[in-house]
Amino acid sequence: MSATPRLRFDRHELAGAFGDIGTDLPLLIALVATRGLDAASVFIVFGALQIATGLAYGMPMPVQPLKAMAAIMLAQKLSAGTLAGGGLVIGVTMLVLATTGLLDWLARVVPKEVVRGIQLGLGLSLATLGLKDYVVSDGARGMALALIATLLLIALRGGRRRVPAPLLVMGLGLVYALVFHVDVSQLGAAVGFRLPSVVVPTQSELLDGALLLALPQLPLSLGNSVIATSRATEDLFPERPVTVRRIGLTYGLMNVIAPWFGGVPTCHGCGGLVGFHAFGARTGGAAVIYGSLYLVLGLFFAPGLATVVKIFPMPVLGVVLLFEALALMLFIRDVASEPKQLYVVLAVAAAVVGLKYGYVVGLLGGTALALALRRGLVTPPGPA
Repeated sequence: MSATPRLRFDRHELAGAFGDIGTDLPLLIALVATRGLDAASVFIVFGALQIATGLAYGMPMPVQPLKAMAAIMLAQKLSAGTLAGGGLVIGVTMLVLATTGLLDWLARVVPKEVVRGIQLGLGLSLATLGLKDYVVSDGARGMALALIATLLLIALRGGRRRVPAPLLVMGLGLVYALVFHVDVSQLGAAVGFRLPSVVVPTQSELLDGALLLALPQLPLSLGNSVIATSRATEDLFPERPVTVRRIGLTYGLMNVIAPWFGGVPTCHGCGGLVGFHAFGARTGGAAVIYGSLYLVLGLFFAPGLATVVKIFPMPVLGVVLLFEALALMLFIRDVASEPKQLYVVLAVAAAVVGLKYGYVVGLLGGTALALALRRGLVTPPGPA
C-alpha cells in the first residue's frame, strides 16, 4: 500500500477543504464588518497563510483566527492597530517558547486526559455555537436546510464516493443561497482588484495588544492550538506526527508576518485539523484549495464581500461546525474506559465550557488534578 502523498488535488481534498469553514468565515466577516478591518487584507493574508501551511506540512493542517483575540476585539471594540500589536506580541512569545524548548516541556508535563478534556470542551462549545446561533439563524427554512444537510452527511458518510457528501451539502447551500439570499444582479458590482494594506501599530497599541489580547489568548493557544493539535496529528496521522516545537514555530512565524499586512492573528487548531480530516482531506491539498478560496475573495471580491459570502448559508455552516465538534468529542474514546482519566476529562471540559478563563483553569487545574489522582491524593467520586 503506497504512502499518502504530501499534496493531492481531487474531489476528496476539495470536500475536505470545507471542513473548517464554519469556524473561520463567520469570525472573519464579523471582524471586517464591525471593527473596520480591511476586507482585502484580511482575506488575502488568511488565504496565503492557508496555502503556505498546506505546502509546508503536506497534511490538512489548518490556519484559524485566534478566537480569544477575535472575541475580545468584538466585545471591547478595539482598533485594527491593537489587533496587529497583539498578533505581533503573541507571535514573538510563541517563537521564544518554541526555540527555548519550553513548548516541549509543556507537552511532556500536560497529561493526555487534560488534552482530551480541552478537545471535549471545544467540541461542546462548537456544537452549541452551530446549533444555537447558525442553524436557527434563517428561521424554519434554514432549519429545514440544516436537517437535509445533516441527513445527507449521515447517509453518505464513509467510502470513496464519486461526489463526496460535503460537496453535495455545499452545492445544496449554494442553490439555497441563490434562491433566498443572493441577488445575482449585484455580483457584478462586487468585483474589484485589491491588494493588502500595511498596518504599523503604535507603541501604545503594542502594549494594549499585549495586555488585552495576547495575554488572554496564550493559554488557549498552548492548550488547543499547539499541544492538542500535535496530539491530533498523532491520532490522525500516526505515520507522520508533528511536534509541538514545529507547530509553535509556524504559529509564531505567521504572527510576526501577517499583522504588518492587515491580517488577522492566526493559529493552527485541533478542531480545524479534525474538521478537514472528517470531511475527507488527507494531504496539504485541502489547505491549498481552502486558502485559494480566501485569496480569490480578497483579491477580486473585497468591494462586495458582504454580498459574495452569502453563498455560504449560515445553517449549512452550522452543520459543518456540528460535525467538526462531534469528531473532536470522539477523541475521548481512548480514555473513556479509565475512570480516573475520564474524571479529569470531564472536569477540564466543564471548565472550558463554563468558565470565562476556562482554558487556563482547565490546562493548569486539570494537570494538577491528574497528577493528584495518579499519586492517590484524590479519589474520584463514585456512584452513591
